[in-house]
Amino acid sequence: MKLKEVIVVEGKDDTVAIKRAVEADTIETNGSAVSESTLAQIVLAQQRRGVIVLTDPDYPGERIRHIIREHCPSCKHAFLPKKDAISKNQDDLGVENATPEAIRQALRHAKQEDNVSSEVITWQDLHAAGLIAGGNSRKRRERLGDLLHIGYANGKQLHKRLQKFRITASEFSEAMQQVFEEEETTCQKI
Repeated sequence: MKLKEVIVVEGKDDTVAIKRAVEADTIETNGSAVSESTLAQIVLAQQRRGVIVLTDPDYPGERIRHIIREHCPSCKHAFLPKKDAISKNQDDLGVENATPEAIRQALRHAKQEDNVSSEVITWQDLHAAGLIAGGNSRKRRERLGDLLHIGYANGKQLHKRLQKFRITASEFSEAMQQVFEEEETTCQKI
């Protein structure tokens, strides 16, 4: 799989993992203190070839996305589920731990954010689906983020992401149906 876009990652190990999965150029942020020169490279890459941001599914990774979004809002974003980014001994979370197939899957589902607010899924929808304030809400949000390829987010951020990535009510409903079916299957096994 060869990509036209440049992939923004956090470090050298992430670049190695990307190269195992796809043929693509990368820009490394070297952590969450993204320099002005790195941001300038990202903006230029977006103008010339397009950019996909693929950071670790953790707070520093989200911080990097936010910084890039501020300077270059038209980038696409790809998300790895936490389960695909955790090391074998469960002590490290990062893109460098993902399999080539997990990386290809995340890149295939890269989405561009849209700053035009057209609320399709409401706060009431999130409450009704048990995604906010409930015993299983965190697990449900995590699974929903995986199914919709928008990553994990807390309730407030989930609502924003659903709007930014223009997730339709139909997509939301289908994903939630799968979440509920999986929960039911898990309960039946117990």
